Amino acid sequence: MGRLHARVYSQMREVKLVGVFDADPDTAASVANEYGCRPFLELTDLLPLVKAVTIATPTRFHAAVAEPCLQHGIACLIEKPLARDTAECQRIVDWVRQYDVPVQVGHIERFNPALRAMRTLGLKPRFMESIRISPMTFRSLDVGVVLDMMIHDIDIVLKLADSPLARVEASGFSAIGGVEDICNARLTFQNGCVANLTASRLALKTERKLRAFCPGAFVSIDFGQRTGVAIHGNPSLPAIRDIAARVRSGEIKDPSKIRYANLVRVEPLVIESIDPLRTQLESFIAAVREHRTPEVTAEDGLEAVKVAERIVQAIVPQDSDDL
Repeated sequence: MGRLHARVYSQMREVKLVGVFDADPDTAASVANEYGCRPFLELTDLLPLVKAVTIATPTRFHAAVAEPCLQHGIACLIEKPLARDTAECQRIVDWVRQYDVPVQVGHIERFNPALRAMRTLGLKPRFMESIRISPMTFRSLDVGVVLDMMIHDIDIVLKLADSPLARVEASGFSAIGGVEDICNARLTFQNGCVANLTASRLALKTERKLRAFCPGAFVSIDFGQRTGVAIHGNPSLPAIRDIAARVRSGEIKDPSKIRYANLVRVEPLVIESIDPLRTQLESFIAAVREHRTPEVTAEDGLEAVKVAERIVQAIVPQDSDDL
């Protein structure tokens, strides 16, 4: 991710890419050479020269790298998850408040144009279903699938539900050992909204989808394809209810001839042609320049990790070889 961030920063007219720091000197040199900046062997040498940084280290190093940056008044975009546990997330949130420095968390799906199109509808979901599966990439093995992949959907459903969490149920399985590689979680919110989340890094295909059932509408979006559709209940619902009543009364003898797809109004979402990573970094830089609250705050990152921990704690082992 660090290399991708460097590429986008190098293309932004309002940004000067000063340099990259990496624990591996060869990696730092390679990225710096590719994007026309300096490689740094020590983080302390880079900090006096910059006003903002992306932190894209393995999760376990996020807090350690963020601390000196924030102490120097340097704004940070920290890749998701914010940190490896709630305690370290809270430390980062405390530093944000202490040093009054913007921190944005890299929940990039917030900037996915399909989700942004869905949110313009102003719907209030009552039930949400997310699925995020992929083959094993052998990256981010220091965390389980909940912090690695499901964290995206946790952040999204927390934002869409807009209600305190009341109950967490989960099941999961570990294949490579130590951490979960498959997880299904059911989140129940105080306002009655329910979210069912599935994540796996043992699949043979990649799929990232969200479905939301709302009063008067159903919305389905595909994060990968950046597409989506909305099915509106009105004017469809009265016609559906009328046909259902006629079937129950026996007036309609053969329901198999009814075409449900002809009764509903399906509308493709109007989706912008934007790059989520570019949009995310533009949002971060704007927050830094204007010294305003980032779109995805450190507090948002903390809340997502809190819920992720509750999910992992709720996983019920299936046998002695599991979690």
